[in-house]
Amino acid sequence: MSADWVAATVRARALARRRAGVGASAVIARAATLRDGLAVLVGTAYESRLADVTDMVAVERATDETVLWQLRVLAGWLPATASRLCRNAAAAFERDNLVALAAQLAGGRAAPEAFDLGSLGTAWPRLSTSGSTAELYAGLARSPWGAVGAEDATALRDLLTVVWFRRLADTAAAARPWAQNGAALVATRIVLVDRVEPPPRLRRLLRPLIGSAWESAADLEAMRAALPRSTGAVLAGIETPTDLWRAEARAAIAVETDAFRLLRSALPGPDAVLGALAVLATDAWRVRAALASASLGSGRSEVLDAVA
Repeated sequence: MSADWVAATVRARALARRRAGVGASAVIARAATLRDGLAVLVGTAYESRLADVTDMVAVERATDETVLWQLRVLAGWLPATASRLCRNAAAAFERDNLVALAAQLAGGRAAPEAFDLGSLGTAWPRLSTSGSTAELYAGLARSPWGAVGAEDATALRDLLTVVWFRRLADTAAAARPWAQNGAALVATRIVLVDRVEPPPRLRRLLRPLIGSAWESAADLEAMRAALPRSTGAVLAGIETPTDLWRAEARAAIAVETDAFRLLRSALPGPDAVLGALAVLATDAWRVRAALASASLGSGRSEVLDAVA
């Protein structure tokens, strides 16, 4: 293993140590106000970006920016040949930029300030200046995101999300189970919650991850049976489609569990770095859930309680 990978792994583990963690998130969730919850994060990686936020929209943006900044820092420590790992991890933020721009071009509200991807951008540096939906879609077709047709417009976020799952799984084998669980949850929501017909390209993108039997599932029992055995387990204990959020929370914790194993036991190299990235992303998810509870003054977080 090269000295570059050793240095990158040391840096990855150092970044992960600055997470808020389960204990701090539990304290935040019990806080009486958002301000009280934010005070718990003093000394963590979130402190500077969350210092002046006053609502949950700003909280979500600040926690996302914290993760992206950590990702960019870590990318600077990786060997040049490993840049694909961080670039594909950062594709989630590029997806958000693209979805917001598409909505704006379609006549929606102005897109928020784009996430600054730095050198981790793939298509965004070119597509950010698109002046029309047609121009944006033409650019997507020439990018790693692939073609988007008129029939795909309403499913754009889901399309790009599944492409992101596949890119990450293709880059890091350890991420494939995470991608499959994520794909299963997307498919279940579309079929059983949204009750819409998934566009052809979305079905094609999902098939390598979860097959095609799910496409005709009429209820949760049928969906569990239709999904691959290991992936169908993510829906265990879910009784109604409206409880899908519980499965999503459980999937996030499963990612974190795997990530800690990689971070702590893997030799210096890509798996340890992947573990750090997933730990940081899951920590941000937990912090957001805890701060949402604090903003309501409820004294507890139903999301975090579901995975306690």
